[in-house]
Amino acid sequence: MSSVVEDKIKAMGLALPGAPLAPKGNYMSYNITGKYVYLAGHLPQPAEGELMKGRLGENMTVEEGAHAARLCGLQMVASMKAACNGDLSKVKKIVKVVGFVASANDFTAQPSVLNGCSDFLGEAFGVEIGRHARSALGVNVLPLGVPVEIEAIIELH
Repeated sequence: MSSVVEDKIKAMGLALPGAPLAPKGNYMSYNITGKYVYLAGHLPQPAEGELMKGRLGENMTVEEGAHAARLCGLQMVASMKAACNGDLSKVKKIVKVVGFVASANDFTAQPSVLNGCSDFLGEAFGVEIGRHARSALGVNVLPLGVPVEIEAIIELH
């Protein structure tokens, strides 16, 4: 049975991955303590396909970066679903999102790139749940050559 969030994601023309992708290192995709879920950094990888790679302001446009951030958001929702035992209605609030953007030295549009994830979460969960505090950081390079890595803190009912 799909949830309202999953129905909205489907209406966007996207498919929620069945399970979180395996971590790319020695860590967990999420960790639960009390009523909070801490999502590890998620990477831009379609449910079926290779990781997106690139660097903003060098070989990737803001629009491409925003698409990568959207893919991170989709992976994050898959992890939220796993953390909630399959029930996304348990998500009370997306509290904070922190995004890292691999950027050329003169690239300053990190917030525009992260909007790809923020807009997606707001559309999928609705403004009351999906709107969050956020930091958008420019970094020289990210693991595996990805353009964006995003983590979050989620409050559960």
